[in-house]
Amino acid sequence: MILEVRDLEVHYRGKAAPTRAVDGASFAVPAGQIVGLVGESGCGKTTAARAIMGVLPGNARCVGGEIRFKGRTLDNAAMHDLRWRQIAYVPQSAMSSLDPVYTVGAQLAEVLTKRGTLGRAAAQARAADLFELVGLGPRRLADYPHQFSGGMRQRAAIAMALALEPSLILADEPVTALDVIVQRQVLDTLRALQQRLNLSVVLVTHDISVVAYLCDAVVVMYAGQVVESGPARDVLAHPRHPYTMGLRNAFPDLTSRATDLVPIDGSPPDLADPPAGCRFAPRCPFALAACTTGTVAVGADAPGHVSACRRDGEADALRRAALEPATWQRSSISATS
Repeated sequence: MILEVRDLEVHYRGKAAPTRAVDGASFAVPAGQIVGLVGESGCGKTTAARAIMGVLPGNARCVGGEIRFKGRTLDNAAMHDLRWRQIAYVPQSAMSSLDPVYTVGAQLAEVLTKRGTLGRAAAQARAADLFELVGLGPRRLADYPHQFSGGMRQRAAIAMALALEPSLILADEPVTALDVIVQRQVLDTLRALQQRLNLSVVLVTHDISVVAYLCDAVVVMYAGQVVESGPARDVLAHPRHPYTMGLRNAFPDLTSRATDLVPIDGSPPDLADPPAGCRFAPRCPFALAACTTGTVAVGADAPGHVSACRRDGEADALRRAALEPATWQRSSISATS
């Protein structure tokens, strides 16, 4: 494994109590694979990626767990050495991450000279090669960010991430706000580069269809915790946790009509005061009274397809029921306990 995250805990300061944005999350990234980190807004996926990169905001801190990269425990000192050189980051919005008053080429050259060891001439040559690599002509290095389309800005951000030849890329919602055609172009570029350069990628997304299109493996997060993980094809075809079943129903595929989409009613819990037991239980149509006590964890070393559900052994029956819209319209605990 190139990356191992064990029992990660990240808290944000709060007025009364800290918000436990990531609470005991564990997962691993095999070398040379794209792993999707998926869940709805507020599930902790971006916070987990920022914790790995060592770029948490000032009101957040890691309070527990361990992050290991190529067998080395990551701390602030380690990340200072590894950032950009071994682990790089593709931000969600390239427009806001690129400086509008400098050309894109100048910003790329800065990464190569200040974080790398290249001189100015060598940096310019490397920048031209990188733009060719991501499908942008070298002449566009002289342009400013506002002269780029959204898809071109994302390609430029990917070029910056690749500048110092890292082994691992963390891509945080890299195709958000792009139309579906441009999304596919960016995702195809990312996949081609991953295969050509043998990269490992953590792709943070709320869109399970992006995971289905691009990822080798998937880690599903809910309310700061990992609830299911495994090979992407298996998890999406045969989900074993009710939350993953709900996510699959809430996104279209090529065989469904828009009217077939079924939302998950309710909202994620307040992570300053999370509920006991399974955090999805209040929204789960299959929850039992026992689901409101204790926890079922998914470990980083668990082989294959695993889920943190007490009814994992009934997954086949639950999947069939989850396909019915009426299933998601009833009160879970009172109906099944």
